[in-house]
Amino acid sequence: MTKPFIRREFLKTAFNGIGALACGDLLTRESFGASSTIDPLAVREPHLPRRAKHCIFLFMQGGVSQLDSFEYKPELKKVHGKPLPRIPDISGELQGRLSFPHVAIGSPFEFQQHGESGHWFSGLYPHLAQHADKLAMIRGIKTDNQNHGPSTLHVTTGSQFPGSPSVGSWVSYGLGSPNRNMPGYVVIQDPRGAPVNGAAVWANGYLPATYQGTLLRSKGTPILNLDRPDGISVEQQRREFNVLAALNHQHLESRPDDTELAARINAYELAFRMQTEAPELVDLSAETGATQQLYGLDDPATAGFGRQCLLARRLVESGVRYTLLVHGVQIGPHSWDDHGDVQGGMTRHSREVDQPVAALLTDLQQRGLLDETLVVWASEMGRTPFRNGAIGEKPGREHNSWNLVMWMAGGDVQGGSSAGETDEFGLRSVGDGIHIRDVHATILNLMGLDDEQLRYLYAGRLRQLTDIGGQVIHKIIA
Repeated sequence: MTKPFIRREFLKTAFNGIGALACGDLLTRESFGASSTIDPLAVREPHLPRRAKHCIFLFMQGGVSQLDSFEYKPELKKVHGKPLPRIPDISGELQGRLSFPHVAIGSPFEFQQHGESGHWFSGLYPHLAQHADKLAMIRGIKTDNQNHGPSTLHVTTGSQFPGSPSVGSWVSYGLGSPNRNMPGYVVIQDPRGAPVNGAAVWANGYLPATYQGTLLRSKGTPILNLDRPDGISVEQQRREFNVLAALNHQHLESRPDDTELAARINAYELAFRMQTEAPELVDLSAETGATQQLYGLDDPATAGFGRQCLLARRLVESGVRYTLLVHGVQIGPHSWDDHGDVQGGMTRHSREVDQPVAALLTDLQQRGLLDETLVVWASEMGRTPFRNGAIGEKPGREHNSWNLVMWMAGGDVQGGSSAGETDEFGLRSVGDGIHIRDVHATILNLMGLDDEQLRYLYAGRLRQLTDIGGQVIHKIIA
């Protein structure tokens, strides 16, 4: 007979559980050192021995068509203009789209295999294809939403709902930053405008405010309100900051858990130091003509993203831990959301990024920085192998959360490797598939961070980037 669970035993067990929660909080704080409030970006030891010390995350806003870039599907061309053959076990939004009239859209671009790896590239990527054996391809990645807003958040923060820390915030929280004169996490968005969700893409969420991304403008004053006022000398400003710092820390003593206040106090000092380094970083006049030409700064089509990529290399050299580059603006002609005219859209978008991204890989390698830099290419979703309705004169593709393709290079990435697979039409993954949380766990692993150890106590629960845990994709790790 089962022993009755008396009230005293229940309270004892419950008390231990509450104690464990408190212990978890203390251990979380202790693991990052008592000084983290004073210097939250102090460099911390990684959990794992990894070569990558920096990460550059290339985010293509709008949903890159993998079927016209990195996924070669010859079977799709055979059914071009016809409905797809019946595919079993389709559910959700894909099932809804396929239940309506639709036509298959074969890629209008020619594909070729490159390098010893045999990775497929469409003719839109002649420069990037030269780096085939540096890239690890991840295919058939699943996100939980097919709408731009939630899916963009899912890829960049691990959650489709607002309020969670971005990947860069987690990396900054886990590793700190070796550069004391620049933010540990820098964002350079498309010079034409902001992405879907704006600053939520690089927000700190429930992590301390210090770990949010700092927007760096690629032209002019790098950060708004950073310039020293006219008539104020360095020495005078330093004296003012010393007085301000003393008053602020006195104010903070009675509010030790106010992370936003602590972040503001640290931001004053950081801003003072940045007044010297930040303007130099965005001044590309010291770069050779050959380097500027390598990135395509002499071509109006590639100059925008070329400048972003060149700045990313300079940020790595300066010790910035995490850099997010965004290409694409909201949902419109400057995003990758090609519901119509996928041929024209992909030609234009790919032209803007192919040379700059390839130049970034070349430049990092030539300077001996690729081994210590993880480069990630991502978008918020893939596209369907069909379009709903008639084929039209300039067919496009619909949203598809079942077949995002990403690639990684640098650090301990196994160049030329691949993980995941999609069906013959590129509609969805085959087998168990790969979830975006697995990709996030892999990014952390390649940066030396264990997803199961990198946690933060919030609202009574230890949170992590992957939320419920991801599986590291060991196939792409050397």
